[in-house]
Amino acid sequence: MIIFNQANTERVEYLLDELKINGFTLFEQVQGRGTNGGEPRRGTHCWPEMNSAVITVVEDEKVPELLKTVHKLDLRNTDVGVRAFVWNIEATV
Repeated sequence: MIIFNQANTERVEYLLDELKINGFTLFEQVQGRGTNGGEPRRGTHCWPEMNSAVITVVEDEKVPELLKTVHKLDLRNTDVGVRAFVWNIEATV
């Protein structure tokens, strides 16, 4: 799962394309606040920005490169923010 400021939407889709990750689900208008001093993303007058989230299932061997690429994107502009989380998938249908 990748959660990011909506300003990074095109960049996140580009990195998925570059890593040949075709399948994903995009959640728009995601509200929240980052753990490390992040400002709220609420879509309100006081906190107008919003986040989006992408969830995708990838092969184990792609995970390190995906995390590395997301980290590089985060370093480009730490005020905007992007985070990635990894879960093991037990089964799919």
